[in-house]
Amino acid sequence: MADEEKQKYEAFQTPKGVHDILPVVHEFHTFVKKVVRHRARQSGYRRISTPIFEYTEVFKRSIGDSSDIVSKEMYTFKDRKGRSLTLKPEGTAGVARSYIEKGMNQLPQPVLLYYFEPHFRYDRPQKGRYRQFWQFGFEVIGESDPALDAQVIQLADRINEDLGIKDILSLQLNTIGSSESRQKYMQALQDYYVGKERSLCESCKGRLDTNPLRLLDCKAEDCKILAELAPAMKDYLDKESLDYHEELKSYLDELGITYEENPKLVRGLDYYSKTVFEFWDKEEGAQNAIGGGGRYDGLIELMGGQPTPAVGYAAGVERIIANMRRIKIRVPSKDSLHVFVAQLGKEAKKKCLPLIKNLHDAGLKTMGALGKGSINVQLRLAHKFGAPYTVLIGITEVREGTAIIRDMEKGQQETVSMENVVYRLVELIGKDNLDRYSPGELLYS
Repeated sequence: MADEEKQKYEAFQTPKGVHDILPVVHEFHTFVKKVVRHRARQSGYRRISTPIFEYTEVFKRSIGDSSDIVSKEMYTFKDRKGRSLTLKPEGTAGVARSYIEKGMNQLPQPVLLYYFEPHFRYDRPQKGRYRQFWQFGFEVIGESDPALDAQVIQLADRINEDLGIKDILSLQLNTIGSSESRQKYMQALQDYYVGKERSLCESCKGRLDTNPLRLLDCKAEDCKILAELAPAMKDYLDKESLDYHEELKSYLDELGITYEENPKLVRGLDYYSKTVFEFWDKEEGAQNAIGGGGRYDGLIELMGGQPTPAVGYAAGVERIIANMRRIKIRVPSKDSLHVFVAQLGKEAKKKCLPLIKNLHDAGLKTMGALGKGSINVQLRLAHKFGAPYTVLIGITEVREGTAIIRDMEKGQQETVSMENVVYRLVELIGKDNLDRYSPGELLYS
């Protein structure tokens, strides 16, 4: 019985590969989201949220059965009617499904969409890589133009700059051509690797027949050496793709965006064509890439829609935040308190509760009226919470209809009438620092 009782109260831990987003990290999350939202709106994107899970076939058909995501990393389950469902491992497939299902081809083209969502992959947990992770992404659906590719890259580049991480990243750029030319190149790769199978890692041995392009970006040392000597992709690309790539580069040059041409960059998803790009850590390279994207002109048709060109980008929020914290980027915090309200006695607490509500309505971030501790205990608590001002109400203040406002830094205090507490604190805090909100703002938020 004793063992059963002990087991009953054993503390829980998170499953491997997932993590709590604590308040200090949420400050970074909030900042990243605001930067993404601002730049997206500025560029004409509108937000979309697709379901956390989709029919499994959505991802099998779009990402490809041979990809690591589909073959190894998806969280797949069956519902009570035996239908196979999968937690979304990436965002583009769901957006493509929505574009078709909701008839977005009837909207003015291209359709510009962005998302900021959690995703799920059964991957090996490591620095910046989790089994539940957040991504933001941009999708431009309905037009094929290298100028659009350049604008998507520029948008990602501006966000990196806004977040303070642009200087530690390098833009890797490549073209993988049309599906037809890519098939010819994959055959050349398979021919090249004949007789070299024993030198490949176990993962690449499996990829050789199903997805030979992935052999080019394997991180295993022997695989990297073989990849360096492999046939060059550019020798198998069609003229249209090469011309498209040259035009894209001319736009990036015009925008002043520096890039490194990387003929080994292929991306891990089957739906890409022509343009592919990633932002790599300058020191750690692809091991710490924060995001990437490219053109996927065949995906909408593959998903059951009409042939529709598209280009997109996605970035990992956890990896971005890890880099921001690594180089000691500071983000603005709106969680700090303005006022702590301390009281002594039940009658004082009764006065405090409506006062706190009025302070909230005025835009002052306020907490207090807690417990039964002495005024000194409550002042120490106010100091721990970092409130610059404390309102003190005791028996005398209740009787006289007043309150004491204490400047916690200077140690100075003044007595004001209860009806003037809010006005005086607004004056002290400053109108520009208030956290004002009204339900009517929902129309414009």
